[in-house]
Amino acid sequence: MIKLERTAVMNLENAMRGARNPMNSWARSDSSYDEKGNYILGPNDLDLAKRLARAGSDHRKFIRQIFVSVDITAPIYWWKEYDTYKIATVANSTSTMHKIQAKAFEESDFSTDHMTDDARKAFLSYIAVLEDFRQKFNETKDKAYWYNMIQMLPESYNQLRTCSLNYETLTNIYYARRDHKLMEWHTFCDWIKTLPYAEDLIMNRE
Repeated sequence: MIKLERTAVMNLENAMRGARNPMNSWARSDSSYDEKGNYILGPNDLDLAKRLARAGSDHRKFIRQIFVSVDITAPIYWWKEYDTYKIATVANSTSTMHKIQAKAFEESDFSTDHMTDDARKAFLSYIAVLEDFRQKFNETKDKAYWYNMIQMLPESYNQLRTCSLNYETLTNIYYARRDHKLMEWHTFCDWIKTLPYAEDLIMNRE
């Protein structure tokens, strides 16, 4: 299970202005804002952007200046793979260290969408054990119960992070993960496709 919410794409105007710096071609810029406040690339700017994006990483430097912020809720096993991408990424996450005891453990706190029925039944029993330790910790403040929760927490536990990336990083992610066995990566790559000018600036190898 993965959810991507509150997406914001920023700095497209400034990135395109910078893309024209090498040839001093600012006068050819024909982009503008629409009535909704979205920056719309004109034919000249879009043609330049597509050509630079296809020319390779040395020439498409401007897409590193197109920033994306998104709230991602995903299981720990997915976050372990996401953390491969350390360049031009920042994330603030919810804290298991500080807040694991704050609410009851429920099935919705975990990714169980691909479990078989027998696995899910066993897993619900496991969640009940975690919940018992949570209640005992809140009653006694005995750190042993807290350690039980931390060390027994499954990799299917969902964590929320507010992430920032840029279009260059998303290009690398898209081509590295679009055929991955985890369905969460397919959902992530489908989200990439929804970003402004993704087909022209991110999926430019196709």
